[in-house]
Amino acid sequence: MNGFPNCSANYTNIWSHSLVLALGIPQLTINVASVLFNCTVIFTRLATKDLHKPISILFCNLAISDLFTSFSGFWISVLFITNPDITIFGSKDMLAPYALYTTSILSTIYNLVSVGVERYLAVAKSMRTRFRVTRNHSIAVVFINWVLAFFLGCLPLMGWNCLHKEENVSVLYSPFCVDYLIFISIPNVVVAFIIPLFTYLRIIIILRRRKLRMKACGQATGTYKSAETQVARTSIFIWLLALISYAPFFAGVIFDATNQRCHIDLYPGVYIFRNCTAVLITINCLGNPLIYTLKLKTLGAKLKALKCLSVGRVRACAIEHI
Repeated sequence: MNGFPNCSANYTNIWSHSLVLALGIPQLTINVASVLFNCTVIFTRLATKDLHKPISILFCNLAISDLFTSFSGFWISVLFITNPDITIFGSKDMLAPYALYTTSILSTIYNLVSVGVERYLAVAKSMRTRFRVTRNHSIAVVFINWVLAFFLGCLPLMGWNCLHKEENVSVLYSPFCVDYLIFISIPNVVVAFIIPLFTYLRIIIILRRRKLRMKACGQATGTYKSAETQVARTSIFIWLLALISYAPFFAGVIFDATNQRCHIDLYPGVYIFRNCTAVLITINCLGNPLIYTLKLKTLGAKLKALKCLSVGRVRACAIEHI
């Protein structure tokens, strides 16, 4: 099945057994590792009864999104190992795992954005706004994120697919349609890169301004300097991880939209690249628990001390667990 009239879909056993194992086994391994990491985060949050905090709800939901991404990635890897040719020419069997994979990735992106916005509001609330993010706000955001992710991710299951259409079929993610991939990827990649970049830059700017105000008043600024450095490093890690994880997939979608060659002409290089993009997305699922749950505990301890500053002094950080 393909969208090019001069191509034949009668190829069988395109993949070599050794290449399938070389690509499939690492994918399975990294997906299992990601499942274990994110299960650990979820169980830790539940065991410590930490979900009364708005940010903890977002962190836990991020781990759930990454867990589903890893699980669906594992499912796709198993299908790839057992019947690799259906990942080239498409099959009804690929619709459900691809839809779950898309839904989970979208939920992860929306949660990453939500975490960045919540952290920005937590820092900015003592400066310009009285708005305070509550537990109910976080629950509402989680619900909206999942509803939007499910709706967009399940559109192929509702009929927006190219199972029975040769035109416009994706050569990389058949039976998805190219126009669906473009519709999903372009706005969400922009959201994944631009909004976190803006929110974390704003956090760093706010911390620096507060540090300068305290310095002008002759007060100690060591805690702010440490917090600013940690936020800057963490923000760079977050943004670079998103860039490394999603940019290759986006490049693949652009290639898919402009490609005029047959499936067999793209084998094996382009399909190896496709499988590598899946590994990079799973690496993002592995990195999120490390960055958001483990690394931020150290930062949170540093910033917690800022709570003791009185209102009469320079209105400084009221952040907890950035």
